[in-house]
Amino acid sequence: MATPSTTIVSVPILAKMIDHSLLHPTMTDAEVEAGLQLSRQYNVATACIKPYSIAQAKKVLDGTTVKICAVIGFPHGNSATKIKVIEAQEAIADGAHEIDMVVNVGKVLGGDYEYVRTEISAVDFVVRQGGAILKVIFENDYLGDKEIIDLCKICTDLEVAFVKTSTGYGFVKDPASGMYSYKGATFPQLRLMRENCGDKIQIKAAGGVRSLDDLIKVKALGVTRIGATATVAMLEEATKRGIGEKEVEVKVKWNEGEAGGAAVY
Repeated sequence: MATPSTTIVSVPILAKMIDHSLLHPTMTDAEVEAGLQLSRQYNVATACIKPYSIAQAKKVLDGTTVKICAVIGFPHGNSATKIKVIEAQEAIADGAHEIDMVVNVGKVLGGDYEYVRTEISAVDFVVRQGGAILKVIFENDYLGDKEIIDLCKICTDLEVAFVKTSTGYGFVKDPASGMYSYKGATFPQLRLMRENCGDKIQIKAAGGVRSLDDLIKVKALGVTRIGATATVAMLEEATKRGIGEKEVEVKVKWNEGEAGGAAVY
């Protein structure tokens, strides 16, 4: 995959790439409310929330083009398939337009792809039935290239709407130090996903996209949606740089090593 040197942007284009993330487990209703108001103010693609906040989100976002995205099987993907199906159905009935579902990572790593495919298919079926779209979260920090490619192929076969890198909470424990680390969306893995998904499958980068330059870079790689908490910082920086309502072509500023595939975060 050639590394693009330019991409087309505007504030509306960038804003509609963002799922503003309101998923931290400690968030209070007041903090969720503030995040929903921010989502409305900046006219992002969606507010990404936990299912119990859907009613609250509907009140704030009614009459806007900001959609409601609910997570299920979140963040570890360990719920039984029938529970994920029920979660998706209930979230859509409550008012969600998009569903972000975590795969069963243990089944992926164990090579039980029949289970993985059946589960994704079951959830996607009820999501489509409800008039919503599904994003399948891989949790790339736990996976190798082979597993990422295998999941891309399954999702392409099933024609899901999106594949997504991460939850933002896939912390990996170092066996030597006992310390936890997290990368999220990296440039090499985004390239890998774009190269191994069908043209109709969109890609969501979550975790690690923290600046306007990051957003522009992942867009250049073919990402159409990101999960972010740094929404204000990215869009305000775009305005400061003279990006406005009209579309403009901007240069993609790759750091040393990034254009060749090494991610720097």
